[in-house]
Amino acid sequence: MLRTIVRAVVLGGALCLGQASLAADFTGKTVSFIIPFAAGGGSDVWGRFNAQFLAKHLPGHPNVLIRNVPGGGSISGANFFAANARPDGLTIFGTGGSTQFPYLLGLQTVKYEYRDWRIVLAAPTGGVTYVARSLGVSSLADVQKLRGQKLFYASQGVTSLDLVPLLAFRMLGIDVQFVTGFPGRSEGLLAFEKGETNVDFQTSAAYIRSAAPLVKNGAATALFSWGVLDEKGNLIRDPNFPDLPNFAEAYEQINGKPPAGIEWEALRAFLLAGFPAQKLIVLPKDTADDVLEAYRAAVRAMLRDPEYLAKRDAYIGEYEQVTDSEAETLYKSAIDISPVARAWVRDMLAREYGVNFDK
Repeated sequence: MLRTIVRAVVLGGALCLGQASLAADFTGKTVSFIIPFAAGGGSDVWGRFNAQFLAKHLPGHPNVLIRNVPGGGSISGANFFAANARPDGLTIFGTGGSTQFPYLLGLQTVKYEYRDWRIVLAAPTGGVTYVARSLGVSSLADVQKLRGQKLFYASQGVTSLDLVPLLAFRMLGIDVQFVTGFPGRSEGLLAFEKGETNVDFQTSAAYIRSAAPLVKNGAATALFSWGVLDEKGNLIRDPNFPDLPNFAEAYEQINGKPPAGIEWEALRAFLLAGFPAQKLIVLPKDTADDVLEAYRAAVRAMLRDPEYLAKRDAYIGEYEQVTDSEAETLYKSAIDISPVARAWVRDMLAREYGVNFDK
């Protein structure tokens, strides 16, 4: 149902924009696709998968090469793009939830402005939280056993995408020590595999490829997914993980009532920014309309490409990437949070994690 609805929007956008002139030509050119994370993580997998089809469908068939610029929970790569990318279509940027969160929180280290960028593609994603089976947890029903145990999570930082599991664990009453300084989720997975941590979360692409085997062989227990949105904006189960409850379901199963209150309002805002519109491909400010349309036309062609359709689920999960007006809508939802929820999160992070929002 979700995929059908989104595809209809995409095709509708194609009909509206299909007559636009494609003056842009990338013959003999190389496009630098900046990914603000280390190689091997979910965003890197997503970027490399899409890069090959952009190269195939952009006019002139340019080389599209991934450039990993990790650091600062993705702030370094975003700042680099904002400061250096020219509006000629030869540099594109792949955002993640860790790029949106510092912007939403108003961190001083953020030197980029989302509203300046021109949106090519929006990619919903999901994720799964899991724990080491050695903790004695074999299903969500055993989650109470986590309370009182020493729990460690390898984090890129509490203002990165890891803010979602931080708020989730807090709501569940589970005390998890966030060990910060990891450059990406792939390093977090490696720490989990080595036994250095015992709680982890991976976005869907990385989970399917690298973490799900740990669950299958009994080394880990999957607890819940973050869920996806239906057409009415309700949180529902992720189609990639139909046997796992979404977070709201998990909370209700554990506590006997649905989540509510300011803590849930804050978590839900960051969950939406981090997953239904987690990954965006953008062009820099002042990019010409013909260049933007060339990219959007390439995405529309990609979404119909039989090779893309055959490989998509294995690399990025069962999520419908979108362009045109649907991408614009998801983009706007990704940077929206109520002032009350924003203030609550900032206060909590400053008080409990020493985040200094003034530097």
